[in-house]
Amino acid sequence: MSQALASSPVAEIVAELLTDVARQAEAAAVLGIADVSLDVRCGCKGPGTIAWLDSLAVPVPEKPNTWLPLGEGGRIARLGMTEFLVEDDAAVVERLTTTPRATGVYPVQHEDAALVLGGERVSELLRQTCNVNFAALKPADRPVVLTSLVGVGVTVLPEQSAKGLIYRIWCDGSYGRYLLETLHDIAHELGGGTVLPQHLYA
Repeated sequence: MSQALASSPVAEIVAELLTDVARQAEAAAVLGIADVSLDVRCGCKGPGTIAWLDSLAVPVPEKPNTWLPLGEGGRIARLGMTEFLVEDDAAVVERLTTTPRATGVYPVQHEDAALVLGGERVSELLRQTCNVNFAALKPADRPVVLTSLVGVGVTVLPEQSAKGLIYRIWCDGSYGRYLLETLHDIAHELGGGTVLPQHLYA
């Protein structure tokens, strides 16, 4: 299982594209992209996984392709029937990565590039880059969507934050630079840009 990465797969391109500090709040309000690849995360799957998570007092989403919030602001996403991604709750990730796995539970490595999109024009970017109609989804249902953006396979999780609706996106780290650079170019055309995460959610 993965924990925190030593370095973000997109650190170099973020450094090149990051909006000037004085303009980041303004850009984020329109259409911001942030790198959150260093958030701690881990994954597990297999026929014994649900019972194992239950035994560790980890909430399990009832339906496939949905997610639940965790206590420290993190989340657990159910990817299909018996695969799970846990992110940004250090206590839960620590529990899962240090507890011996039960029979039928297998680790899933997550060396992902992880991005957050948000802002007034985020729906326009998604319409240009993906064939899923995200506007038709209800964030209250906590959906998780496996799809592609600009030809890159991604997992997308819409989430209502204190600053508005955001979209968490994960992809294989080797495609992270291309994905971020392409999304940044579109965001820039729409009046936004690459920003620090705190400008998109509290």
